[in-house]
Amino acid sequence: MDISKGQRTPVSHLVSGQVIQVAVKSVGAVIVDFSCFGIDGAGKLSDERYMTFFNQPKTPCGGVEIIQSLGADATTFQLKLADLPASIDRLVITAAIDGTGTMSQLRDGCYLRFLANGQESSRFSFSGKDFADEKALMLGELYRKNGEWRFCAVAQGFNGGLDALVKYFGGDVAPPSAVPPAKDAPKVEPPQPEKKVSLTKVTLQKSGDKVSLEKRDAQGFGKVRVNLNWNRQTQKSGFLSFGNKKVDLDVGCMFEMMNGAKGVVQALGNTFGNYQQPPYISLEADDRTGASTQGENLLINGDHFDTIKRILVFAFIYEGVPNWAATDGVVTIHAPNQPPVEVRLDRSDSKGMCAVAMIENVRGQLSVTKLVEYFHGHPDMDKWFGFGFNWKAGSK
Repeated sequence: MDISKGQRTPVSHLVSGQVIQVAVKSVGAVIVDFSCFGIDGAGKLSDERYMTFFNQPKTPCGGVEIIQSLGADATTFQLKLADLPASIDRLVITAAIDGTGTMSQLRDGCYLRFLANGQESSRFSFSGKDFADEKALMLGELYRKNGEWRFCAVAQGFNGGLDALVKYFGGDVAPPSAVPPAKDAPKVEPPQPEKKVSLTKVTLQKSGDKVSLEKRDAQGFGKVRVNLNWNRQTQKSGFLSFGNKKVDLDVGCMFEMMNGAKGVVQALGNTFGNYQQPPYISLEADDRTGASTQGENLLINGDHFDTIKRILVFAFIYEGVPNWAATDGVVTIHAPNQPPVEVRLDRSDSKGMCAVAMIENVRGQLSVTKLVEYFHGHPDMDKWFGFGFNWKAGSK
């Protein structure tokens, strides 16, 4: 079912079930972040915890959750409308440009669509020809009326970005942290007061760009999550494809400890690591098969980061496309009370492995450097970065 701009329809006519999914996608030369605002009856974001976005992927009640996010390319919101508190009168799904550019640069193929059991049931399409100099959009809203939830396709633009949307809905924006990516490793500023929405995100743009995070307390960095996500759609035969298979990427790492011990953590070969004991690095259990819609997660016990010298985060194509341009891959490093650090796999190459980023202990700081360098396999990558392992074939 196609939805037209301005159309108002009961949600039950668009999708069925108690748990529904709304997927949004942008196509074009600009980087777009998607968010969902939980708005009260006065049209305000009265509780900042009900803004769901890259810095806050789930509401306290679990009624809205980002279950798949690929930065500029696709985001899926899972909605459990019955779990939302009565104070939430509307859910507004928005888009905002991260960086330079305007919405007029969007191409055909952008959409907001409802999914039932992973299959599209209805779609609202939009493109840059509908806009001019806007940097943010209200794409659509779900709202309560006469005891049911309804949907309206809005597509209203704003000249400001995500901060303008927050202010429009009555929220307070925390001042940005001074963390532009640069080779001299800028520091992340302390967290802002709780009632302000922090929109800080660090995107390392070029290979060699880096950022350093300082410890928030004497204990360490807490649980650090390195998330790999990508476009899982089936690739058809052709230049960017391989046997009509769905894309399956794996995340892993090579590590070196301060005492000289070295090793590898990855699903291939069943070397899952250990979070509570050395090397204090492990694959998250739910992601060992690659079946999770939230991607692959590598966990680092940041409370023991002083024992770690360096971690080379890598990704490899286990199945699917032989060209990284078709994966839309992105690695995001999440540390408690720190802005997420994002590395996009934005260079095209047909080699099967990508050295994504190097995490290093630099005088107690957690330093992240973007690499995005491609190799034919583990041995080539190992030789380049000087870990010195002996390799043999493995499977998962």
